[in-house]
Amino acid sequence: MLYRAIAYHGVVLSRHALIVPIPLYKARERVRGFNQARLIAHALGTRMGIPVRADILLKTKKTAPQMALRREERLTNLVGAFAVSDTESVRNRTIILMDDIKTTGTTLEEAAKVLKAAGAKRIWAITVAH
Repeated sequence: MLYRAIAYHGVVLSRHALIVPIPLYKARERVRGFNQARLIAHALGTRMGIPVRADILLKTKKTAPQMALRREERLTNLVGAFAVSDTESVRNRTIILMDDIKTTGTTLEEAAKVLKAAGAKRIWAITVAH
């Protein structure tokens, strides 16, 4: 369904791009047992023939869950929370950030900042809900 929505809007994504899911903090993922953004990213990557790299973007700082915060708190909660582990794989590439939901856009913006600083040429964001 997500693939059809992307195709419907005429978005053409290069097979030379990388899909990068928004990571969870390691302890949170251990408790939950999965990362929904990674699951969605793998399904989309398989359907579109685009590689998924869940190891490139790391969440290095434990933060409060965005959904538990007021709007003002959400805007600053994730500052400095992400890092790029493999700048060579990012340099001059189109990165497709994948997350499950976008509310204020802070998560995607903070992730995009570090990917851009690591040399990403272009960054797209895809979410399932808004």
